[in-house]
Amino acid sequence: MNITFYGAARSVTGSCHLVDACGKKFLIDCGMFQGKLTDQILNYEDFPFDINSIDFVVLTHAHIDHSGRIPKLYKQGYTGTIYATSATLDLCSIMLADSGHIQEKEIEWVNRKRKRAGKKENEAMYTAQDGIDSLKLFKGVEYNEEVIIDDNISFKFVDAGHMLGSAIVELYVNEDGKKQKIVFSGDLGNLNMPIINDPTYIDGTDYLVMESTYGDRLHGEIKDQSSELINIMIDTYERGGNLIIPSFAVGRTQEILYEINKYAATTEIGAKLAKIPVYVDSPLAVSATKIFEENPEYYDEDALRYLLKGDNPLEFSNLHFVESSEESKALNEDKSPKVIISASGMCEVGRIKHHLKHNLYRPESTILFVGFQAEGTLGKRILSGERIVKIFGEEIAVNAEVRYLDAFSGHADKNGLLEWIRKMNKKPSNIFLVHGEYSGQQALKASIEEEFGIKTIIPDFEETYTADGKLLEGVMPKYQSTRFDILEMLSYLKQDVDDVSNTVKAEIKNNPDENDLLKILRKLEEVKAALVNVREK
Repeated sequence: MNITFYGAARSVTGSCHLVDACGKKFLIDCGMFQGKLTDQILNYEDFPFDINSIDFVVLTHAHIDHSGRIPKLYKQGYTGTIYATSATLDLCSIMLADSGHIQEKEIEWVNRKRKRAGKKENEAMYTAQDGIDSLKLFKGVEYNEEVIIDDNISFKFVDAGHMLGSAIVELYVNEDGKKQKIVFSGDLGNLNMPIINDPTYIDGTDYLVMESTYGDRLHGEIKDQSSELINIMIDTYERGGNLIIPSFAVGRTQEILYEINKYAATTEIGAKLAKIPVYVDSPLAVSATKIFEENPEYYDEDALRYLLKGDNPLEFSNLHFVESSEESKALNEDKSPKVIISASGMCEVGRIKHHLKHNLYRPESTILFVGFQAEGTLGKRILSGERIVKIFGEEIAVNAEVRYLDAFSGHADKNGLLEWIRKMNKKPSNIFLVHGEYSGQQALKASIEEEFGIKTIIPDFEETYTADGKLLEGVMPKYQSTRFDILEMLSYLKQDVDDVSNTVKAEIKNNPDENDLLKILRKLEEVKAALVNVREK
């Protein structure tokens, strides 16, 4: 059995692992790359494997970094089955169409520029209709239901506790007369999260492919940070500002609503919260919330208790769902304080960018991050402390208070990941770490090897390993080329230009020395000459 890592290898997004076993080839996830330009460009490349050779796909959950290239797979001719939990299927029915709609809008903007330049127009990676059409390949499966592919391959889903319908994949392979088990963790959930169950502790496995998003970090307690969320809401409202929460439309938004609803039912705090209007400004989040409400069988005991009392845990009196763009624009025209929960969670696309544009410069407002921010995203730059960011080509000062509540993360932290391994009666003989930044993976690898003595591998992009951890040599990576090095360099240069621009502007404002300013001007002229030289070459 061989595994090739075609995504989420030393990075967080683009999850896609090709398994070759018992004469079958199949994918675990087929997600979209997000964040850095060099990552995103991979979405538009041809798949580095023969689509016609793929027998089936196993999808761990609906998040776009795990499911987002499935419509592309379908568009390019894949006709096999895609296995997912029933809740994942329901969520994909809205998320893949929404993703296709975003692709269409983005290419429309690009093509306007290309048309003006007399260039050939590009085609969208896939359309909203492709997202809808790809659903006919899906087959819904329940947790703990055995799926038998043939005499040699079977698998089952167990609850990963990451989002509604998220799954750990327990794969059984009978090869060369020996039955072995390999587990793909998918995204492992954080403990004690609202609405959904904690991740399932599995009995054990021969081999393990495990996520490592927070491999070097610890989260705060959800109980403490829920109280902090409420305090931030009240404080921001009382000083006349807006609380802007960039939130993933599926999962995180519903968890935030659940926590607000919980406090809204109390006496003293509830009276304060009742004055604060809360807006969910994301058509996808609105649709996803309805799907959450229609799938209570996936709820944990606390959420079910709310339902048994006749209380919808995702609704409260001052909650408003915003769908039209006109309603969304009106939120920024209305100067009264409010809470706006909007997508995307990493601030790369969607209505959140408009809300940031209208609130980042306001010291009375608060920007509250409640989820992971990938390198290269607008969210990461704001969270890292940049004082000026560009939104829609306009420089916006970051004067608002910026906060981060890590306990709302849908991912297990370092202790959660180690505890998950610790609970296994049969420990794996080796572990592959995926879905994490390399520095965090190195820290987690050291902890695993120190505590358990288990061989731990951090596969690189497009590397192929046997299940027992042997790297197969002689396969030339398709994507690792000079042109991607160039794109990486351009990405860094773009960021450097923004940083230098901010520094120079401050120097011009605060330093009246003409000689110093002339030195800066000469240096900038040298940079300009070098760029002109590159362009002419």
